[in-house]
Amino acid sequence: MATLADILGKARRAVIRQGIADHDADDLVHEAFLKVEQYQRDHAVRSQEALLVRAAVNLSIDRQRHRGRMPMADGAELHEIADTAPDPARILEARARLQQVAADLAQLPERTRRILLKRRLENMSYAEIAASEAMTVAAVEKTVARATLQLMKGRTSS
Repeated sequence: MATLADILGKARRAVIRQGIADHDADDLVHEAFLKVEQYQRDHAVRSQEALLVRAAVNLSIDRQRHRGRMPMADGAELHEIADTAPDPARILEARARLQQVAADLAQLPERTRRILLKRRLENMSYAEIAASEAMTVAAVEKTVARATLQLMKGRTSS
């Protein structure tokens, strides 16, 4: 007659043949053993070994079906998902830089700010800006260059 360890080992091997990982096989066999014990309280069982192996295999099939429907349900692969969001420190740094740029832009003379925003945000050409501001193209280019330089240096005094 086989010992309990032999029976559990046989059930474990059957579960592993079903494609269950080693570390999950023990859990399935344990769960199957508990179900068989519960079943035996109310029913006569001819072969505890056969029933345990069948229950463990059925549980492994159920688990694989469950993973097929919900592949991330067990959380095993969650550590492999890359989080592309910036960390909180970088978010705070970016917000601080944005606030500084907004403050620096506010310090620029109105016309200079308007010209710079037309070029950088509205993507207007130098010629289009020159026509809309009644300036020469060269003057617009110089204004954009100076404003950009001021913002890069962090100095907004004109």
